[in-house]
Amino acid sequence: MITALIFDFDGLILETEVPEFLAWQELYERYGQRFELEAWLPYIGIGPTSSPFDPLRELERRLGRSFSLEERESLRLARRERCRQLLEGQAVAEGVLDYLEAAQRLGLRLGVASSSSRRWVVGHLERLGLRSRFQCICCGDDVQVTKPDPAVYLAVLSCLGVRAEEAIALEDSPNGVRAARRAGIFCVAVPSVLTRQAAFSEDATPDLQLETLSALSLEELLQRVIALRAS
Repeated sequence: MITALIFDFDGLILETEVPEFLAWQELYERYGQRFELEAWLPYIGIGPTSSPFDPLRELERRLGRSFSLEERESLRLARRERCRQLLEGQAVAEGVLDYLEAAQRLGLRLGVASSSSRRWVVGHLERLGLRSRFQCICCGDDVQVTKPDPAVYLAVLSCLGVRAEEAIALEDSPNGVRAARRAGIFCVAVPSVLTRQAAFSEDATPDLQLETLSALSLEELLQRVIALRAS
């Protein structure tokens, strides 16, 4: 029996990934460089503090010089501000509110499992008026290792007091799918604008994939999960 629904945040609840990518792209263009999506895609879902890929260091490598500490901080602040501007007015992703309302109606417990910082996730959830909808929020700074490690999902399961087989995870990235599957949770992939171009294969194969959450109501999804488990 499914008793809990666990949401990823970036790219699933809010389309933050395109603004992040565009902000880096614009920064690279200032130096006559191109920031390729192919370089960014493999690290979506891991979280900025855990990712082995540092776009600023990559820019330094291409330019053949190192930025001073002051330059690095200035560039990071400028990029962060540009990202904030691009995120202004960004609405909740399609179908999310319907799922939250249906989950509440059905008595499901709700959690968020994100590789991003708590400040980032909770700040946006509060801005969107969604913070109170979730009984548990676990973020990248709450665990030692972020996605694709299952730690963040295991922490949410523990917090909600449910077993893996009682939950469904909603994810947009291959790294998120890997984390959910490694935690033993039935995972539904709902790729974002960027992660639609990523490879959901091998250990990142979801149990089910939807174009948007609106493609299937929560009630229909629960019936689909029952049918898949029975087959």
